[in-house]
Amino acid sequence: MAEKLAYRVAEAAEAIGVSRAKAYELIGAGTLPSIRIGSSLRVPVDALRAWIARRLAEQQGVESR
Repeated sequence: MAEKLAYRVAEAAEAIGVSRAKAYELIGAGTLPSIRIGSSLRVPVDALRAWIARRLAEQQGVESR
């Protein structure tokens, strides 16, 4: 079976260790990348990984100051 290219919001929330409600909040704020497919929201796996990498780099940049 092929690896998923996009997660449902609940799957993305589980992957990053937050609640489903928090994931929807992040998506609504435009913080967490998502795409709409019909009436469904999906979080692309590559975009999620890039988002996490950016957040980590931002935090490391702040901590090194």
